[in-house]
Amino acid sequence: MNHGSDFLTHIRYEKRLSHHTLTAYANDLEQFTEFLHTECNVDQPERADFRHIRSWIVSLVEADLDKSSVNRKIATLRSFYGYLLRRKVIDQDPMAKIQALKASKKLPQYIEEKPMEALLDEVEFSDTFEGVRDKLVLELLYGTGIRLSELIGLKTVDVSLYDKTILVLGKRNKHRIVPLTQPLFELIQTYNRVKEAEFAGQADSTVLIVSDKGVAAYPVLIQRIVKRHLELVTTLEKKSPHVLRHSFATHLLNRGADLNAIKDLLGHSSLAATQIYTHTSLEQLKKTYDQAHPKAKK
Repeated sequence: MNHGSDFLTHIRYEKRLSHHTLTAYANDLEQFTEFLHTECNVDQPERADFRHIRSWIVSLVEADLDKSSVNRKIATLRSFYGYLLRRKVIDQDPMAKIQALKASKKLPQYIEEKPMEALLDEVEFSDTFEGVRDKLVLELLYGTGIRLSELIGLKTVDVSLYDKTILVLGKRNKHRIVPLTQPLFELIQTYNRVKEAEFAGQADSTVLIVSDKGVAAYPVLIQRIVKRHLELVTTLEKKSPHVLRHSFATHLLNRGADLNAIKDLLGHSSLAATQIYTHTSLEQLKKTYDQAHPKAKK
């Protein structure tokens, strides 16, 4: 009996996790199972004990895997063995003595306001479907702070013509309403007209953002669009959709937005997740002080 497959089915239909999270869980279990086979001579993960799990974690750390990634894998195993324990497949939890690594808190990377303004206001986008679509992708990610998965999940009907908002389906199947600026709202309308003309009504009309073939956009497509355009204005090593989300939150905070309001816009479940942007804002304040105060460099 494949308990790993049963577990993945369980979390897929009962926990209702995102496709991205499900893929991560499946990859973690596959990697752990392979380690058990090759390094521990254990044929099934339900036969692993504390020592085997600890050895795997040590091997991940020695391979210089990021601590947050190691902790995610630990969380995967904790969930997996908790499932086996509830199903009475095992009678002892091998994760009981396993603790998460203390991860160093990294400040979120973001793009300064001027480069973002240059990208969205000065870089010339073609008036073709691809050009309008690419600009809309960037404007939505930066203008609303939504996640990559949320952008891809946006439906055409989620855009409200009445109050100029979008309905976003976030983590844990929670909805939130995010306002649109007038220029962004108008860009969506322009995009819909260009999309209709490009595909003559044959594109997927249920989703907002579609690929060059008229089907629902996929993660790699959005990542390529973002990376290609961010390379024009920043030297940041990371050029991902999440950088635009970080930029959205940081710029709002720098301009005096209330932290609770930013929390709601980002779809965070608690204020603790949003507070990391206060550190970023503090770094910006220090930078401004060092550049402007007459005593700062003396």
